[in-house]
Amino acid sequence: METALQRFLPAPEIVPERLHRAMRYAVLGGGKRVRPLLAFAAGELAEADPGRVEVVAGAVEMIHAYSLVHDDLPCMDNDVLRRGKPTCHVEFDEATALLAGDALQPLAFQILAEHVLADSPEAQFEMLKILALASGSRGMAGGQAIDLASVGKMLSLPELEFMHIRKTGALIRAAAVLGARCGHGLDASELGRLERYAKTVGLAFQVVDDVLDCDTSTATLGKTAGKDAAQEKPTYVSVIGLARARALAEELRAEAHAALASFGARAVRLRELADFIVLRKF
Repeated sequence: METALQRFLPAPEIVPERLHRAMRYAVLGGGKRVRPLLAFAAGELAEADPGRVEVVAGAVEMIHAYSLVHDDLPCMDNDVLRRGKPTCHVEFDEATALLAGDALQPLAFQILAEHVLADSPEAQFEMLKILALASGSRGMAGGQAIDLASVGKMLSLPELEFMHIRKTGALIRAAAVLGARCGHGLDASELGRLERYAKTVGLAFQVVDDVLDCDTSTATLGKTAGKDAAQEKPTYVSVIGLARARALAEELRAEAHAALASFGARAVRLRELADFIVLRKF
């Protein structure tokens, strides 16, 4: 994936050099690559060409990276550490970081548009729509807006889930669905089960993030630990407590495995990813 992303991103020597260096800084050399892994695992389930999946995985990761750059800006979370290194606006400057995010978003759609990813133009148009919805006001950006508006408030568990289904879960679901849509081996019912799996692991990812933010060091996380509590953001830990949050993550892992039951050995990678998401320590 790192090799593919290097190929998709503009070379640092291309004008404007500083902007392109910032884009590459934001995307390359760090991160768990959970979304690309989900795209490849779902693509394997759907008998997809790995070359097609590589493109959608790269596009989703660019959207994810741009969202992190913008989330870290002083006008939002105001963080100085990401993936164990200075955040983009600290390494460069706020204006360059803002533009790097602005440029990564359309680049994601550019690479989706300039590669053949589906067996028909109509199917590929639908894939573009899926990523757009996951990224926009009814997906990731909308979830971040709700998150910012919730600072200092106590949300109910359904309200918290409503937020994170969008903020974190939308792009995770898109990664799995787009990976599967690069192939042709799943019918509508199977795609529905894959979406249930992806929705469940998306929520589990956020629950575990909240737990780790509470009880893991900054050095291990590669980002500022305890930030959510310091900023009075509602989290699964603040809403239901640490022990219940850990138990919820395990329940979501079981739900994810159940959603994959009918796929048998074909879904081994997806099962392993559900385990990784819940059992990870960083």
